[in-house]
Amino acid sequence: GSGDASWAVADWRLAVWTLCSVLLPVLITAWCSFQRSRRQLLIRDIFRKSKHDWHYTDLFGQPSYCCVCAQHILRGAFCSCCGLRVCERCLKKADQRFLCKEIMMRGSTGASSSMPHHWIRGNVPLCSCCMVCKQQCGTQPKLCDYRCVWCQYTVHDECMVDSLRTENCTFGEFRDLIIPPYYLSTINQMRKEKRTSYEKVVPYCRKHWMPVMVLANTRSGNNMGEILLGEFKMLLNPVQVFDLSKIAPAKALQLCTWLPCNAVRVLVCGGDGTVGWVLDAIDEMKIKGQERYIPQVAILPLGTGNDLSNTLGWGAGYAGEVPVEQILRNVMEADGIKLDRWKVQVTNKGYYNLRKPKVFTMNNYFSIGPDALMALNFHAHREKTPSLFSSRIINKAVYFFYGTKDCLVQECKDLNKKLELELDGERIELPNLEGIIVLNIGYWGGGCRLWEGMGDEPYPLARHDDGLLEVVGVHGSFHCAQIQVKLANPVRLGQAHTVRLILKSSKMPMQVDGEPWAQGPCTVTITHKTRALMLYHSGEQTDDDDASSLSE
Repeated sequence: GSGDASWAVADWRLAVWTLCSVLLPVLITAWCSFQRSRRQLLIRDIFRKSKHDWHYTDLFGQPSYCCVCAQHILRGAFCSCCGLRVCERCLKKADQRFLCKEIMMRGSTGASSSMPHHWIRGNVPLCSCCMVCKQQCGTQPKLCDYRCVWCQYTVHDECMVDSLRTENCTFGEFRDLIIPPYYLSTINQMRKEKRTSYEKVVPYCRKHWMPVMVLANTRSGNNMGEILLGEFKMLLNPVQVFDLSKIAPAKALQLCTWLPCNAVRVLVCGGDGTVGWVLDAIDEMKIKGQERYIPQVAILPLGTGNDLSNTLGWGAGYAGEVPVEQILRNVMEADGIKLDRWKVQVTNKGYYNLRKPKVFTMNNYFSIGPDALMALNFHAHREKTPSLFSSRIINKAVYFFYGTKDCLVQECKDLNKKLELELDGERIELPNLEGIIVLNIGYWGGGCRLWEGMGDEPYPLARHDDGLLEVVGVHGSFHCAQIQVKLANPVRLGQAHTVRLILKSSKMPMQVDGEPWAQGPCTVTITHKTRALMLYHSGEQTDDDDASSLSE
């Protein structure tokens, strides 16, 4: 009997220990998870209420030290406007103790034309030099040295004197691009008093002041838009930097009305579609009677094709290889040019058609045929699974797949039997074709100079400011591929001020600037709409044919 009792006790103990060994890890995991979610809620609450633009990171990209406790940190929060870095424990203290960049001076009475440096201690940029002794800063493995969040000047701890703390900030290298906080507060006060004579306000009165606005599409490119927003906020006034996923271009561009006429430059970070969106918003400014405030537009290409960017000398794609400081220098040095914009009107055929014609604005090109079919297939695929299309390389691979498929299927064959083409009212006899492309700019298909071709015939350079469209034909997807690798020329059909295409039968793929759709019988009329003020950067072209580079 005693043996059975001892066995029962042993079994009971085993059951208890087994239960504890199972429950204890579960309870510890649940408690840690609860604490973590509670901590994340507190951090989010601080982020939401703060005047800083805090972001959390699991790993800093360079050696970093907490601005409160001065300890070395691997992860924590950083402000994308002023550059503060802080560990989780000190986040609340840092938020209360340190001021962020002020976009507008508060509490200032009367017109001001200067402001002191805004110094932040520690985490200075690598390879920065002291403005006093000209020696390298940030070399010691600790929280040391100072940086001004406006002019980006750095100073050693031992070189920092009281006179530097009260000295007026010059805004550094990009003083001609930055909108100073005191300027905005002065203009705000003048607007309240209904005064519009801004000519004497500093730096409005300065001859070379050309304030820049940055409009970034964070959905373009592989997360580059998000990174660029922070880097531009560090160098400029945060009020000049806009996230187009949160604010529409039309609203952002109203800042131009606070700035000198014909002086503002806008840097659009995104693909050709984003540029078109911004140019449409600028056209709305003309309708509102704000023509004198219209800015000039530069491009930082983050999309897939980027043909407009390539045509204007800004390159075929940006992946972080050029520092943002150099990008701002390029914007400062760029020359103003004009870009033709065209109205594309699509009128459906039929006696009982009561729908209004579809109207598009074209900056790059219109096409019907294999390249529009590739764009349509790509677009449909991206709508289903947008997460797969975050990389420019993947996007181009998908285009290649659909191009190869069309080489075998030939969905657009005998286009010349289904379509009539008129250039400036004159009908053109079409050879055997699968596609027609109407070009406004020099580049097409992600970096190919279509009109000039291989250069074995004396064709003039295509221009984007001459009020003329170039019209070419292609024999199919394989012919498009040959053109892109310079093994063939397109079928040049002519140049015209007005282009008319009549689709007599069947359904065909069409596209305007990469926006595709399937279209039944219709009439497409392309006429000149307006001209946009753009900026041309005379840097490297992606095409290796120097003879085809623009010289405007």
